Amino acid sequence: SKAEGAIVDLTKVVPRPAAVEFAEAWERDPRQLEVVLREARRIVRMERGVLITETAHGFICANGGVDASNVGPGSGGIVTLLPVDPDGSAARIRAAVSERHGVDVPVVISDSFGRPWRWGIVDVAIGVSGLLAIEDLRGSPDRDGRVMKSTIRAVADELASAAELALGKVAG
Repeated sequence: SKAEGAIVDLTKVVPRPAAVEFAEAWERDPRQLEVVLREARRIVRMERGVLITETAHGFICANGGVDASNVGPGSGGIVTLLPVDPDGSAARIRAAVSERHGVDVPVVISDSFGRPWRWGIVDVAIGVSGLLAIEDLRGSPDRDGRVMKSTIRAVADELASAAELALGKVAG
């Protein structure tokens, strides 16, 4: 997001009254809430300090993917947005790595998402290039010979989550 300029300077954001009211009630930054509301296709939940939205991409996530952490020197005054086209971003990164180093490597762009009705976050794939994001195992037998009817592995999400564990949340 930073590399693509998907950054909003909060000093230039004028929040609507609903954002100010919600922010005051829950000790949040009304300017950041305004950005979240602008980015939202729809609001899924907005209560008790929690703002869950659907993004233009169709992701359901906290704060619409608008992030104030790990934003660099402007921390506190800027937020980052999700890439407009995460798959396109992954494809551009993959092409640049291939051109520069002569190797074709898959690229997964990830972000941390909360999990409904559970504590904690997990990284998930929001953009992919060079690999199949899912592995459809329906119709395949399991170890006991039973045919699987609904198993579709989220391979790119599993890779994103494993990478976050290896890198760490605050590694930069």
